[in-house]
Amino acid sequence: MKNILKNSIVCFSLMTLLISCEAELDLSNPTALSLEELLQTDDGFIALSNGVLDAYQKVPANEFYLTELRSDNSRANSENGNFPLISSYNVDPNNGDVATYYSNNMHTIKHANTIIDNRFLAPESQQYTVGEAYFMRALCHFNLVRAYQNVPFVDKVLDVTEGEAVDYPQLPEAEVYEKIINDFKTSIAYLDGATQNRYRPSKGAAICLAAKAYLSQPNPNYIEAELLLASVVENNTAFNYSLMYTDRGAGQTDAEYNYNLVLDFGHVFGNQFNGQLSDTDGTPDGSWANSSGLEINNEIIFSIQYDLVSSDNYATSDSGLDDQVETDSESHSFSMTLQGPSNGVNIATNELLTVLTPELQPVRFYTTLNPLEYGAYLADNTVDVFNTKYPTDGEIGDNDWIVLRYADVLLLYAEAILAGADSTTDTRAINAFNQVRLRAGLEEVANLTKEDLLAERRLEFVYENQRLYDLIRFGEADNVLSEFSTANSLNYTSGKKYLPFPQREMDNLPNFYDQNDGY
Repeated sequence: MKNILKNSIVCFSLMTLLISCEAELDLSNPTALSLEELLQTDDGFIALSNGVLDAYQKVPANEFYLTELRSDNSRANSENGNFPLISSYNVDPNNGDVATYYSNNMHTIKHANTIIDNRFLAPESQQYTVGEAYFMRALCHFNLVRAYQNVPFVDKVLDVTEGEAVDYPQLPEAEVYEKIINDFKTSIAYLDGATQNRYRPSKGAAICLAAKAYLSQPNPNYIEAELLLASVVENNTAFNYSLMYTDRGAGQTDAEYNYNLVLDFGHVFGNQFNGQLSDTDGTPDGSWANSSGLEINNEIIFSIQYDLVSSDNYATSDSGLDDQVETDSESHSFSMTLQGPSNGVNIATNELLTVLTPELQPVRFYTTLNPLEYGAYLADNTVDVFNTKYPTDGEIGDNDWIVLRYADVLLLYAEAILAGADSTTDTRAINAFNQVRLRAGLEEVANLTKEDLLAERRLEFVYENQRLYDLIRFGEADNVLSEFSTANSLNYTSGKKYLPFPQREMDNLPNFYDQNDGY
């Protein structure tokens, strides 16, 4: 991965809060400063903002356990342990991943609030860091409200010695969304004119995520979402956003054209294909490997950066407070292999394998699944088929985590125009939808249905932690997951579309938080 900055780590003591510079860190000679001293340095707010991004590196480490693994896309291999309980909708309020995902988002919020609380001290040249802080605070609360539903919205650094946490009760879902959208909109103003860096929050990312929040709230505001998304889609060249897509060359066969599309789609995730087009059956023959030179491209709008650092301090969801800013490598890709935790998670379900086939998905199939395992699965449906979007299979990896990409924006735009209806022929929605279809090697449509849009999102974003929240947003979670649960002898109920509120948080403030339905 390309480094944003290479500086020495800057730490300060504030409720044991550790702040560092982003990306590659030099920890051999750290400089300890108080918050007051740090804010007086020339680059103090930049260091603080880098610390927010460093803190967020822990969030994707177990997010897929609690999102994709609770959808009809994925399952866990082992019949014992934590992950099959999550996959079967038997997760407990005491579950460690439920607790750490909540606390990691809240810890990042605390970093962001440090900047926001002191925003009037930021020099003119570093005002963008205030926008980054508002963006990250909004993003973390967006994560939390979608996962746990009714959550506190924390808008300042809390002094635990003063018991300030009791001033922040769980809020109704709609009220949380209102505050999230306000934060994203505030960040837009601060980030206007800031230099684009796809490893940092940007004006374009804030516009698009504000729109996604409008679509995700209990009563979607399609009009506001459409206006925001139109400002990006209709001006995508100004934002420097586009799909990774190669036009068909003269004389290319279907197999040659689809092969180039496979390479394009893999490059979105920073993956290089080591192989060639098979002479025997005209399909890609080879394997994927992460390539840092491909990870920043015009489809990426906002991504969380990881570097391949040979260290025991790779980023996990439960990295300690004393070492979390030292962890640049990621561990989530290892979990998705046979050698990973409990022999793998995010393994394709039978349901996914009926729609994600080489015949139906000639591009996405070869960038998402292992063809050899799929071939064995066809002969024996007990064979595990692992995903290949994150191909690093060791305990330390450098696959970046994509928070937002342009394909998502195009399909969200179509969703906003559809506005909850069963279908539309609006040319703007059709054009946005078909751009994604064409890159996937599929035929264009003239009429867009809600069912088609949901299905397209499933296949485009499989293993990107989108499916569960798409089902909830489209109002289809109970229908789809109940059927999936029955077919696989799982334990889904309507309340379990959300996670339990962490018992650890409830124990910290007895009789203060309410537990979610179903737990």
